[in-house]
Amino acid sequence: MKHLLFLLLFVAACKPGDDATTASDDVARTLDFDTFGDYWYQGKAELNTYDLEQYRYGEKRDAEAVLIFVTEDFSKDKQVKLDEPQRNQRDAQKVLKMNMTKKFVTGIYPYSMMLSVFTPVYDSIPAVKVTASSQEWCGHTFTQLNREAGVYRAQLFSYFEKESDQNLTLDAMPEDNIWTLLRLNPNQVPTGDLKLIPGLLDQRLTHEPLEAEDATIRKTDAPTGMAGYSAKGLKMLTVRYKNYPRELRIYYTVGFPYEIVGWEEIRRLDGGKEEVSRATRKAKLITDYWTKNKNEHAPLRRELKLKNQ
Repeated sequence: MKHLLFLLLFVAACKPGDDATTASDDVARTLDFDTFGDYWYQGKAELNTYDLEQYRYGEKRDAEAVLIFVTEDFSKDKQVKLDEPQRNQRDAQKVLKMNMTKKFVTGIYPYSMMLSVFTPVYDSIPAVKVTASSQEWCGHTFTQLNREAGVYRAQLFSYFEKESDQNLTLDAMPEDNIWTLLRLNPNQVPTGDLKLIPGLLDQRLTHEPLEAEDATIRKTDAPTGMAGYSAKGLKMLTVRYKNYPRELRIYYTVGFPYEIVGWEEIRRLDGGKEEVSRATRKAKLITDYWTKNKNEHAPLRRELKLKNQ
């Protein structure tokens, strides 16, 4: 019965509307709803760890990234996780949350960066909230996008004088929303020319103005041998900007649950040079990690091949 309800809601959500992203008409027909529910509603999260080659200050750094995907009940009104969704059903919406972390060291001092994306499962709208933070020894910054009345209210707090504190309105889909849309179903990711808000973590590194940019999204077969997969088992999604100096390539598996096995972030420099930051998955674990907070659970870090950070 729960999967029949999911089917009815998902089909309704995929109907085009004024506030809808571009979605394929065959999404509802191609998705296995029993499989979707069994995977995403088992009360656990999917943890993925990646070896990361991260460029910063013109040099490649040995780094590590983590992607966490989990569904949760989210408040439509407050845009935060609901403590008691069963008592606030009118305010509740199911979202797929992604937390991305990146950690690397530049010379003597470390960087710690985190991105969170909250995308509705049933409502055919982009992410309702995106947040990003960056901490290093010079200071820290924080950016938040909240979807309100079909646009994003953006707040940026920075210790850099030229940025300082900002309040903006942005009318475009966040690039960061692509990660969660891919996991729900790649057919939900719009393709072709469109306006995008560039990735918030990249914007923290480039310090480019936070604004909507002209971009193109394409989905193709991945190059043979990427991350140990054959070309038949892997797809590549490419985001390329017209004027913003960035290109993103995400490599994901063809079938459900559309796992992300790696990505590349290309920064275009003056003179035609490029810096390619590259992530390759090294481990995956399905667990309710929020209950694994005792010393006895530390060996799970070895299972995830995490470094001592």
